Amino acid sequence: MVPELRKKFNEEFSEKVYEEFLKDLNSKHPGAIEFRIAETPVFVPLEFAQKINDTCETIIDFILEPSFKELTERAIPKNEYVLHENRQSHFLAFDFGICINESGEYEPQLIEMQGFPTLFGFQVYYPEVLEKYWKIPSDYSHYFNGLSKESYIRELKVLLIGDVNPEEVILLEIKPHEQKTRIDFYCTQDYTDIAIVCLTDLIQEGRNLYYMKEDRKIRVRRIYNRIIFDDLHAKKAELGNIPDITSDLDVEWVPHPNWFYRISKFTLPFLDHPYIPKTFFLNEIKQMPTDLENYVLKPLFSFAGQGVVIDLSSADIEKITDPENWILQRKVKYADVIETPDVPAKAEIRMMYIWKDGDARPVLMTNLSRLSKGKMIGVRYNKDKEWVGGSVCYFEKKK
Repeated sequence: MVPELRKKFNEEFSEKVYEEFLKDLNSKHPGAIEFRIAETPVFVPLEFAQKINDTCETIIDFILEPSFKELTERAIPKNEYVLHENRQSHFLAFDFGICINESGEYEPQLIEMQGFPTLFGFQVYYPEVLEKYWKIPSDYSHYFNGLSKESYIRELKVLLIGDVNPEEVILLEIKPHEQKTRIDFYCTQDYTDIAIVCLTDLIQEGRNLYYMKEDRKIRVRRIYNRIIFDDLHAKKAELGNIPDITSDLDVEWVPHPNWFYRISKFTLPFLDHPYIPKTFFLNEIKQMPTDLENYVLKPLFSFAGQGVVIDLSSADIEKITDPENWILQRKVKYADVIETPDVPAKAEIRMMYIWKDGDARPVLMTNLSRLSKGKMIGVRYNKDKEWVGGSVCYFEKKK
């Protein structure tokens, strides 16, 4: 996206250095990175960054509306409603495709959003290793708002630990050491010292939760929640007797599980912005578009791209028996924006925010990027391809 930086990076790139970089990256927690790491970061110019930032702030304005919780109450499945919801999501992530408009100009288009954590730990470690092998211009950074590695980690620790004993804070997940994102759990533990705990290892006594640490039973007062209920339902039968985390528990959630649903695909139809594709609840469409090939169909309560219909026809619409649980979203045209040794790659950018208790608005912290040469972003569409996978953006700093 910044032609001179792209040209320079590509000219200086070598497979040998890339292999050395990967070896270094995997050395801290061998075997923990299961997803492909792309050969290149993405360089984002100031003008494009401003477009993304303005769109994010518009979404945040909507989330801050007094009516937001009422509008999104239906987003939370009744059997997954968790008590003691707080006033805001501690984490926000907005995914944008780098697209090309009818005038041939690059622009961001919102693809997804989530009130849930993402790779907030790994995106500290990974760029730091990357910068040992490739020189990044001093007027570009993957951090925002003047943050450095040290201040970023400090802010993350304040958010996760709050005013409780760090030993009483846990990162909670289902079989965390088997998750494809486990590298992020390990990095988070490295930077914050909080324990990684499997749901099956929690002990419930009344309203209190505990975990075992070196033969000591430790009270859990604060949970860094990484459990996705979709995953929990799929694995519940094999997990045995586990605490009901939707019940009345004396714990603080970071973030509270209800925000996973409130800030999600469900929110998209309420938003109106040039960089947010038109989205509709399927049951509210009075006249179906005649150009369905220009839309995608997405289930509201399925995640990680499951159930999305890309090449859409009227027959696909007719099969839907619960249209209130689906959205119809206008397709966006991803740009072949990243020059690579063979064919250009497409890219998505995830803007990553934290929202500390007491803060009026969330704060933009860092980002991640994913490169693709397939029909969609994701592993299944990029098998046997190079210059694809997980990455990071370096944004031009304001002068």
